[in-house]
Amino acid sequence: MTLRIMNAGPQATLQGNQRAGYRYSGIPSSGPADPVSHAIANHLVGNHASTTGIEITYGPFSVEFQASAAIALTGAVAPTSLNGRVVSFHETLFVKQGDFLEVGRPDHGLRTYLAISGGVVGDEFLGSESTYIPAGLGGFDGRALRSGDVVETSPRTKPRRETTPETLQFPLGNSFALRASEGPDYTGDCTHLWTEQYKATRRASRIGIELDGAFPKIHSIANLPSAGIFPGALQLPPQGRGFLLLPDCQTTGGYPHILQVNRSDRHLLGQIRPGDSILFLHRTREQAADDLIKKQKLIASWIGGFRV
Repeated sequence: MTLRIMNAGPQATLQGNQRAGYRYSGIPSSGPADPVSHAIANHLVGNHASTTGIEITYGPFSVEFQASAAIALTGAVAPTSLNGRVVSFHETLFVKQGDFLEVGRPDHGLRTYLAISGGVVGDEFLGSESTYIPAGLGGFDGRALRSGDVVETSPRTKPRRETTPETLQFPLGNSFALRASEGPDYTGDCTHLWTEQYKATRRASRIGIELDGAFPKIHSIANLPSAGIFPGALQLPPQGRGFLLLPDCQTTGGYPHILQVNRSDRHLLGQIRPGDSILFLHRTREQAADDLIKKQKLIASWIGGFRV
């Protein structure tokens, strides 16, 4: 089966499992910016949680299906129609040859996930089909989708109709409270990070998000050795604005790593859009571990085997 991209919007990419185990070679993990929404969409169509799907950034986006399939939409909820008829997110939908899906722009959140039964087929690199645009790896010729592209999908038996439990339909607004812990370069000058409200600037991508607000001045910034860095890290470059890292981020960094957004909330980073406000909630290492266990159990109650 194939599907034809009619309107690719600002950025739509193929994303699947993370490219794990290669950070030592300078290769980021990539994968969906909101892996929980991606996994839920896949579960709705009978796929494995990490099956490759389409990550739609902001919209609009439209596609024509060339054969029958089951599809599902999750993540940032946007006005969506199938052949002109309004359809819902978080439920299994069935399409046939010639059907036309249109996804608009979400009021809140940034990324919408489209899963197709069997998954879409991308270029594999180091065990993953996820797109990493800066190096042109994976996905559809290593780039974002364009209008007119024809994307292959894998065959799959028809799944049963499903609806996401309300407990897993995480609401999105224009403010985010993110649980975080001290980073390795956290100092006594950083305590106000837990009370300050920050705002996402327009400097945002799958690499990271620049934050505007009051950040500490760290005088030893020029003397820090480079060290390993991961998605969820809050770095402080010399210009004084924090930078929150996402899945396509670099693998090492020489800027102070002052906070780390905990794994339990890291999936929310992919839904932050320019202008959204962010508050960091302090969690000890023990509290962070407990938060992760609870989030893991919540998701595993419906999607077995998925790890946040």
